[in-house]
Amino acid sequence: MLIIYTAPKSPVRTSWSVVAPGMGNHGRGTKSRDQFGALCKSHGQLCCTLLPGSMPTGTRASGLIYREWWLLMGLVQLCSGTLTARNGSSQVISLNGKWEIQNSNSSVKLQGDVPGCVHSALYSWGIIKDPYIRFNDIAYKWIAHDEWIYSKTFTVPTEIRLLQRVSLVCEGIDTVSSISLNSILIGNTNNMFSRYTFDISKLIVEKNYIEIKFRSAVGWAKEKSTNHSYDIPPECPPEVQNGECHVNFIRKAQCSFSWDWGPSFPTQGIWKDIKIEAYNVFHLDYISYVPVFDKNTSQWMVVIESVFDVITTNPLQGRVEMKISELKVDQSRELTINPGQRAIKVIVKIDKNTPVALWWPKGYGSQTGYEMTIRFQFEKGNIVEKTIKVYFRSVELVEEPIASSPGLSFYLQINGIPIFLKGSNWIPADSFQDKISSNKLQILLKSVVDANMNTLRVWGGGIYESDEFYQLCDELGIMVWQDFMFACALYPTDTWFLDTVREEVTHQMRRLKSHPSIIVWSANNENEAAIASDWFSIPSKMREMYLKDYLSLYIKTIRIIILEMDNTRPFIPSSPTNGKETIREGWLAKNPYDMHYGDIHYYSYLDDCWNWKTYPRPRLASEYGFQSWPSFSTIYKVSVPEDWSYTSNFAYHRQHHSSGNEEMMSQAELHYRMPTNSDPLIQFQDTLYLTQGQHIPQWFTIIEWGYVKSD
Repeated sequence: MLIIYTAPKSPVRTSWSVVAPGMGNHGRGTKSRDQFGALCKSHGQLCCTLLPGSMPTGTRASGLIYREWWLLMGLVQLCSGTLTARNGSSQVISLNGKWEIQNSNSSVKLQGDVPGCVHSALYSWGIIKDPYIRFNDIAYKWIAHDEWIYSKTFTVPTEIRLLQRVSLVCEGIDTVSSISLNSILIGNTNNMFSRYTFDISKLIVEKNYIEIKFRSAVGWAKEKSTNHSYDIPPECPPEVQNGECHVNFIRKAQCSFSWDWGPSFPTQGIWKDIKIEAYNVFHLDYISYVPVFDKNTSQWMVVIESVFDVITTNPLQGRVEMKISELKVDQSRELTINPGQRAIKVIVKIDKNTPVALWWPKGYGSQTGYEMTIRFQFEKGNIVEKTIKVYFRSVELVEEPIASSPGLSFYLQINGIPIFLKGSNWIPADSFQDKISSNKLQILLKSVVDANMNTLRVWGGGIYESDEFYQLCDELGIMVWQDFMFACALYPTDTWFLDTVREEVTHQMRRLKSHPSIIVWSANNENEAAIASDWFSIPSKMREMYLKDYLSLYIKTIRIIILEMDNTRPFIPSSPTNGKETIREGWLAKNPYDMHYGDIHYYSYLDDCWNWKTYPRPRLASEYGFQSWPSFSTIYKVSVPEDWSYTSNFAYHRQHHSSGNEEMMSQAELHYRMPTNSDPLIQFQDTLYLTQGQHIPQWFTIIEWGYVKSD
């Protein structure tokens, strides 16, 4: 399996607007809301647009004065977060930037960037060399085994401290930590994939000190495994991977402990934005939508879900207005929101006589979207408004009998049209997420389109991708098969584990479900197959226990949350799976690789991979592939001359698939003469080239013949 990945910043198609009455009328006409929005969008940022009348009396509204006012308010992230005024909205102080970092015994002290990780900070100061060079994944294991402390001082202006609710919002903490503010513990984290919010209203002062103490993910996972009442396999990865053990006990990128395609770098750090948010009355935590086509009325609808944190003692009365100008939509509804965090749903119906342009995958049509403005107006002048891009498309998984064949079909229809999926699995493009730039993300996704792919499967051993990734997929017409982050393992189902999974899945669904590019929710990678094929040699007396755990996690927990939040996309319990046949067999098929149902994963290095007759003809192949070495120009950057041999220690160290180097040569020998150059360097370069030479016809065969033209 060879793939890609990333989490940089690309142009964002949303903008926040807020109104706070009673703050003056100055600045009208100097810079309009649209002008500020256009200015922000031209820089590819999530824009904060302050409406006229929302600045303090006596403040001019030029761009320069806006900037100065924000800085005076402590809002130093300038157009990178949510800036709203006093009533019904939030003020934000970004804590991104430089933090102090030290290890457990204070022998290493340095500054590092947030978002970022310890490895990147150590490298930027020259304390370690490039982690990818030679055997550095082994040499730098001490980093993941140590425990690190991030700390920072920051100032909060009086106007923010006096708001009713002040929260610390952590968009991504990697992974196990305890967080203290002004020497008082405010909370703990144990999930890389969740957003954490802590109420610090009673602790915040003018000058503050925040400290985040990280536990070693490796040590913490081992501790959880040791204390568990029974073994949860696999305990460790294959020895050839040089990895860490018990990754299935921690909600962290599973590949960070090693995989057959990559190194072990269990990172620690603040890997996403961290900020202070302060507000009165309420805060809009999430807003998302799904399009629904009502076949009975031949009418499109938009189901909008908004999640509010209401801090009043009484229910909040108000009204929501929804506008889609291009579709002549101008609707409103009365609202009542009870105190606490509450999710509300509002349905916008599109007149069935109004033509709606649909979102299509690349090669099938355009990726048309519409600007929708949603304005919430509550009592006492509390208003918040958001503009989002909405797309209309339907998706259906078709499983029905096939004439003259056993089993069922398994294909997707977009907007009622059968779609041929062609693409790749997508893994993290870098072990260190802070190293992935917006430019790199755009190059990779543009390369997907240029290679005539239309689908990416976000593989379940990595991470849920960045907002920018999905936005670019929306714009480029790339369909996304979205795995949840469980792969090639069994998992515990203790209360603490299921609780953190519920929070993770709920957060990710609210974050992702608005994207038309996402066409499938898949609960895990290969875990149904792992049980069916007995990968882990489970004792017969324990089998029922592991089956119960599987159903508890994927069917009774993840599936329930997904179906409650989004019934517009197909859900499958695993990949590969037999679809309806898996359901009929109680959610665990006896043979998830059955060619007559569902999807399959296929690898074989023992047959002649140029021979199309050796390949199966499944309903859908969601994962398959072959190995080859990269070019010498790539190897050169991370090696030294003594490594430049196909049988060197370096060559075997880089190969995480047992016997992988030998398998590539055995495939090449079927069709090529082996290199025999007397110059060792040329011999090595020729061998690398040969692995690529045998790689290309394999792909050509499996794509053009094995799956398309065979009969």
